[in-house]
Amino acid sequence: MATTTPSRGRRRAPSRMSRAAGRAAALQKPRVILALLLLLALTSVMLLDGYLRSEVGGDERVRSNAGSGKVPDSVIDGGPILSFRNGEAQSRSVPDRTIALTFDDGPNPTWTPQILKILQENDVPGTFFLVGSMVSRYPAIVNDLVDQGNEVGIHTFTHVDLSYQSATRIQREMAQTQLALAGAAGITTTLFRAPYSSETDAIDNYSWPVYKRLGAEGYTSVFVDTDSDDWKRPGVSKIIKWATPSKNKGASVLFHDAGGERSQTVKALGTYIKKMKAKGYTFTTISGATQLADAENAENAGGRQGQGLGEQGQGAQGTPVGNALQAAHRTATGTTLYEGKALVAAVAVAEWTVPGLATGLAVVGVAVLGRFGMMLILARRHHRRRNRRRFSWGEPVTRPVSVIVPAYNEKECIANTLKSLARSTHPIEIIVVDDGSTDGTKEIAEALGMPNVRVVRQENAGKPAALNNGVRHAGHDLVVMMDGDTVFEPDTVRQLVQPFADPGVGAVAGNAKVGNRDTVIGAWQHIEYVMGFNLDRRMYDLLRCMPTIPGAIGAFRREAVLAVGGMSEDTLAEDTDITIAMHREGWRVVYQEHARAWTEAPGSLKQLWSQRYRWSYGTMQALWKHRGSLTDKGPSGRFGRVGMPLVVLFQIVTPVFAPLIDVFTVYSMVFIDFQASLLAWLAVLGVQLVCAAYAFRLDREKYRYLLMMPLQQLAYRQLMYLVLIHSCVTALTGGRLRWQKLKRTGEVGTPAGAG
Repeated sequence: MATTTPSRGRRRAPSRMSRAAGRAAALQKPRVILALLLLLALTSVMLLDGYLRSEVGGDERVRSNAGSGKVPDSVIDGGPILSFRNGEAQSRSVPDRTIALTFDDGPNPTWTPQILKILQENDVPGTFFLVGSMVSRYPAIVNDLVDQGNEVGIHTFTHVDLSYQSATRIQREMAQTQLALAGAAGITTTLFRAPYSSETDAIDNYSWPVYKRLGAEGYTSVFVDTDSDDWKRPGVSKIIKWATPSKNKGASVLFHDAGGERSQTVKALGTYIKKMKAKGYTFTTISGATQLADAENAENAGGRQGQGLGEQGQGAQGTPVGNALQAAHRTATGTTLYEGKALVAAVAVAEWTVPGLATGLAVVGVAVLGRFGMMLILARRHHRRRNRRRFSWGEPVTRPVSVIVPAYNEKECIANTLKSLARSTHPIEIIVVDDGSTDGTKEIAEALGMPNVRVVRQENAGKPAALNNGVRHAGHDLVVMMDGDTVFEPDTVRQLVQPFADPGVGAVAGNAKVGNRDTVIGAWQHIEYVMGFNLDRRMYDLLRCMPTIPGAIGAFRREAVLAVGGMSEDTLAEDTDITIAMHREGWRVVYQEHARAWTEAPGSLKQLWSQRYRWSYGTMQALWKHRGSLTDKGPSGRFGRVGMPLVVLFQIVTPVFAPLIDVFTVYSMVFIDFQASLLAWLAVLGVQLVCAAYAFRLDREKYRYLLMMPLQQLAYRQLMYLVLIHSCVTALTGGRLRWQKLKRTGEVGTPAGAG
C-alpha cells in the first residue's frame, strides 16, 4: 500500500473551520424557524378560510318544538323589537302603516348590491342582519351599505343556533362579528337577530337565557311580524303577498339577501316598495321604528317627547332614521378598530391564498399523475430494452478502473467499504482520499494492507476537492466515484463500466440501494430510492437528460471530468453540477440498473434533515448555475430543452407543493366533504402504491416494505416539504454549507441477503 501526501492546496485551519461551522449553524436556525413559520402561516390561513366558509364543527342543529314555559307571556305576545332595561324585558311594535325592511344572511357579492340599488332608487332604508364571516369576506359591500344610510345588525359569525352553544361560544360569535364590522365599516352595532329565529312566539326555554344575557350586554333582539318566505322561492307574487302586513298594521318584514339564489327577492322588492308606498306606508330602520314607537307611547301616555317626529321614517342626519342610526351604530375605536382591520386583512389573504392554492394543487396533481404515467411507460420501455437478450453496449470493457473513495471521519465504514472493493470481479485500483480526518480513518485504511489501495492525505478541503485530488492521482482513463460509507457488490464495478463501450458515453449512474432498511427512516428512504430515484433515472435515461449521477455510485471518463473542470465547489450538489456540465459538453450520461451499491440511511430525523437539505439546496444551486443550458443549441442543449424543465417541475415545484396535498386533504375533510376527500386521498395513494410496486418489481425488491408507504406519505413528505422550504429560504437569503458529515454506524457491511 502506498501513502501519498500531495502538494499543498486549499488549506483551512481547524479553528477557522470551527468558527465557520458555528456561524453556519447560527445562520441555519433562523432559516429553519422561518420555514416552520411559513408552514404555520399557511395552516392558519387555511383554518381561517375554513372557519369562514363553514359552520365550524359541522354544528347544523336547529332546535324545534321546545317548551316556552319560562318565557314571559308579555314577550311572546309582544312586538318584534325586544330590549332589556334593568333586567326587565321591554317589547316594542312597529307603528301602524310603517315598515322596517330587514334582510338576513348577507352580505352576498351577487344579491346584496342589487338590493342596495333598489333601496337607493326608492329612497328607502333597510336593516341588514349580517353574518360575521361574510362581512369579513366582503367588507367593501358592508361599507357601501352603511354609507348609503342603511342599518346593520349581528346575525352571528357562523350562523349557528345559539341555543345549543356555550356562553363562551356565544360571546365569541358576537365579538368576532363586531370585529368584522369594525374592520369593514368602522362601526359596531347594538342590534341582534338570532339565526333560525322568526316571530317572538318561537322563543323557547333554551333560547330565552341567550336573549336575556345579550340584553344585559346592551343588545336589542329583533324578530319579525311578517315573513316573506322568499327563501322558499314561491314566485314574485307570493313573496309580495306574504310580505304585506294586514289591516294597515306596521311590521318588521323579513327578506333575505343571501343564503341561496335570491333572484325572486330582487324582482319582488322594487314592486313591493312601490305597492306599499301607494298604500300610504312609510319605511324606516329598526332603530327608527323603535324611536317612533317610543314617541308614540310617550304621546299616548300624555307626554310630548314625540312632538315633531311626524310619521315619516326616512331621512338624513337629524331625522328619525339618522338619529336612530346614531343610536344603533357606534364608531369603532382603539383596539376594536385595529383588530377588526387585522381580521379583514387576514381574511383577504385567505380569500386569495386558498383558492390560489387549490388551483395550484390541481395543476400539481395533474403534474404528479403525469409524472407517474411517464415513469411507468418509460421505465417499462427502458427495462425491456436493457434486459433483452441481444442488448449490448458493445465490446465488453475489461480494462482496469480507478475507484476513488473520498473519506472524512469514516472510521465506522471505511473497512467495510474497502473490503467490498477487494472482492471486485473487475480489475481496479483504489484511491482513498483522506480529507483531513481526525478519527483515524487513514490509519484504518492503511492497516488493512491491501496491495491495490493508495491512501492520499490532504488538509480538509471538502468533498469536491477530495474527488478532484483522486482524479489527479488516478492511473486509468475510467474512474469510479463512491462515498466512504458505501459498499459495492463484487460485480458492481464490472457492470458499472460496461456502457463505456459506447464512445459517446461520458458518465454512468449506478443503482444506489439502502442497506439499513429495517429502521423506519431506512424503510422510508428505501421506498424513495427504489421508486423516486431509480424509476426517475430510467425515465431520464430514455429521454437522454439524466440530471444526477449519485455520489454513492458513479463512473466517469477521466478526460470528460477534466474537460468540464472537475468537481466544482460552486454548489453543494457536486454530483448534479458535474452531470449537467457533461450534458452541456455533449457527453451522454446513462443509467446502469445492474450496478448496485449499498449505502446507509441517516439514523435520525436530524441527520435526515441535514442530508436532504444539502441535496435540495445543492440541486437548486446547480440548476441556477446552469440556467444557461436553456439556450444551448444542438445535441448539447438537450438537457436545457428537456431535462431542466422536468427537473425543476419534478424535483422542486412538485415536491414543494405535493405535501400540501395532505394539508389540503385535511382541510377538505374538516370543512368540505370528509368522505369524498378521504377517497380522493386514498386514490392518489393507490396510484403511488401501483408505481412503487412496479418499481419494486423491476428492482426485484420485497413488497413488504410498501406497508410503510402510507406513513411515509403522512410524515416523510411533510419533512421533505419543510426541507425544501428551508432550502428556498436559504437560496433567497444567501448562504453556503461545507461538506456535511452524517453520523454513521457501519452496519451496512455486506449486501448479502439485503434484498
